[in-house]
Amino acid sequence: MTVIPSAETGATIIPEHVAIIMDGNGRWAAKRSLKRLRGHEQGAEAVREALKGCEELGVRYLTLFAFSSENWSRPIEEINHLMGLFRYFFKKEIKAICDAGIRVKFIGNTSKLPQDIQDLIEEIKVLTKDNTKLILTLALSYGSQSEIVGAVKALGEKIKAGELSPEDIDENMVARHLETADLPEPDLLIRTSGEQRLSNFLLWQCAYTEFVFLEVLWPDFRKQDLIAAVEEFGSRNRRYGAL
Repeated sequence: MTVIPSAETGATIIPEHVAIIMDGNGRWAAKRSLKRLRGHEQGAEAVREALKGCEELGVRYLTLFAFSSENWSRPIEEINHLMGLFRYFFKKEIKAICDAGIRVKFIGNTSKLPQDIQDLIEEIKVLTKDNTKLILTLALSYGSQSEIVGAVKALGEKIKAGELSPEDIDENMVARHLETADLPEPDLLIRTSGEQRLSNFLLWQCAYTEFVFLEVLWPDFRKQDLIAAVEEFGSRNRRYGAL
């Protein structure tokens, strides 16, 4: 974390890693008597706003909850539309992302995604692998409980193979077997739409994360909302269980 004085925020602590649960697309559309699909479309603009805000504030890592493992139970029309949005966003934004020095990573069971989207994911990872200005992680077909189970299974296989003993396992070792092993833990988690729960997102990683819940629906999220959340984060005293 760094302290950055700026015209917009004054002197404030800037979190190194921000995670966002992008919630409220459906309610945004319903308020306007539109189909839910329109809410998802408008939500793409909010992603651009979040990226712009993180770049300007100096946030190093941004993780977005884009599609959960539970979202596969939604109506097929909505799922297909979301897949189409992912295709459109990846193809349209990749040049701008590269030019901005952003590296894109993915977590989640992406093998469940359509093959052409899997191919786009691999292309984006290769194209952006040397970028360092901002690390953008997209959680696609992601569920934190499944991720933790995967880590436990991997450790169990190593015990079975005689590569380690149960006594060797500690918090750091578990963390190294999660999909986010090369990322710092989130300093700040933002959830839009007024809901106040994690929804199976980064359960292990958010043990000491500061939460900020915003009433704004995700399609209406703008840079100023990010700044407000960062200012709230900067006002808190993080004690990590100590006095």
